[in-house]
Amino acid sequence: MPDTPTITTQEEVMFFDTDCGGVVHNLAYLRFIETARTRLATQMGMNLREMTQTHLFPALLRTEIDYRRAAVLGDILEITGGLESLDRLRFWCAFRITRPSDGSLIATSRQQLALVRIPPGKPERLPAEWLEKYSHLQKKHERRNQG
Repeated sequence: MPDTPTITTQEEVMFFDTDCGGVVHNLAYLRFIETARTRLATQMGMNLREMTQTHLFPALLRTEIDYRRAAVLGDILEITGGLESLDRLRFWCAFRITRPSDGSLIATSRQQLALVRIPPGKPERLPAEWLEKYSHLQKKHERRNQG
């Protein structure tokens, strides 16, 4: 089976994640996803300290999110995610937020990223080792664009 980076994290819904009715604010879901994506980047060889030394960062280009159900104050949420597809300059990660206590799917999300060296702020090609190691995801992406 091909190697595909995946991550699972848990977040407890805190007061600051909610509105006055105790329902999770839509931006809080993006924070949960950001935490999972940062940990996923570490699995892919891009830890935070290394990024500050190389000045190469995964820059967010696009976020798609579908909110399915509301989470509320005190919920424990599970965020699962992984590398979904890639090409020479960009890659997509996909995420699911669930509430394990009742099995509810809370939200799904996809994010498109590129590697950018700062400065000068220009995109760079994805590492050759990614294209080789995750070639099964590149082919999937190319098939989807052709069909």
